Amino acid sequence: MSYGLFGDDVLFFQRLLKTEGLYSKTLDGIWGRFTEKGANEFHLKSDAMKEQIGAFDHRTEKHICTLSLKAQLEARHFMNRLLNNNINAKIISGTRTYEEQNKLFRQGRYNNPGPIITKARGGRSNHNFGIAWDIGIFTATGGYSSNPKDYIKASEFAMSGLLEWGGNWRSFPDTPHYQMRTSFPISIVRNKFEIGETYIA
Repeated sequence: MSYGLFGDDVLFFQRLLKTEGLYSKTLDGIWGRFTEKGANEFHLKSDAMKEQIGAFDHRTEKHICTLSLKAQLEARHFMNRLLNNNINAKIISGTRTYEEQNKLFRQGRYNNPGPIITKARGGRSNHNFGIAWDIGIFTATGGYSSNPKDYIKASEFAMSGLLEWGGNWRSFPDTPHYQMRTSFPISIVRNKFEIGETYIA
């Protein structure tokens, strides 16, 4: 199960583990005993957090477990704030590898089908560093809402001092998007992630 968190992108998982202080060896993309140990510790900490704060629907849990540990903590409190205020939300996207981000970037471009949904290539989205997630809001009948007003209402309950909301972006407002605040531009976050240094307080 550890191996499958990010598919076969072992290097990506090693980088995340190293930023958490759970892996101290070479970032070599090889799944060995030290990577396995770090992954097991990561999952144990995730499970303990879920036990303490509460679990959510399967889809939300699938994406929360891909986030950095500090982002997981904030995402769980975030979900409780929404659900306690009768906002029927689920987290529908969490951490993406660079490859997954590039696949999304190609959607709607280069004769690929679908609408353009991101301006960011791999390594240029906070989704690539374990600190961002997107929500979906669902109606009482289980249908998905695409109404921006529902997401604006959700933001009134969702926010904390640790978060940024994509709905406040001027050039490309993204109302379902939330991310942890950092003190660095994304280029520095990327550099730190790739060498396994922490980038969130």
